[in-house]
Amino acid sequence: MIETLNNGLIWFCIGFAFFAMEFLFPGFIFFFFGIGAWVTALLSFFIDISLNAQIIIFIGSSVISVALLRNWLKRKLGAAGVDSKQLEDEFIGKIAKAETPIVPGAGGKVEFKGTSWDAQSDEYVQAGEHVMITETKSILLIVKPLKTI
Repeated sequence: MIETLNNGLIWFCIGFAFFAMEFLFPGFIFFFFGIGAWVTALLSFFIDISLNAQIIIFIGSSVISVALLRNWLKRKLGAAGVDSKQLEDEFIGKIAKAETPIVPGAGGKVEFKGTSWDAQSDEYVQAGEHVMITETKSILLIVKPLKTI
């Protein structure tokens, strides 16, 4: 009984660690490994299970929870509704301010909505100059000086 209690406690702590990792590395994946660990902990508290069986239960319950719940939970929590059109509307055509000089090929920084962003331009942009965002590449903003538009 003591060994079973210890196994359950260990799996509980592993699950807690996975839940904490979800906050450190968002992506909504570690959460399901936490569920798998807690399912294993719950079974280990009540049933004497070998280590191999515990690992199989952990992997199986984690994979099943990802497969069945991830997309549904993302929709419920509002994380899956952002598409590229919404992102384009948020950035493209908007005005930002160069924080540093933007050198063609080397890039620089712009301030947009109170946040500093990496930026690139085909033309030299002086610090303090206003630019228009013409494209986004992940977290990189492609800009043009307003004087050439």
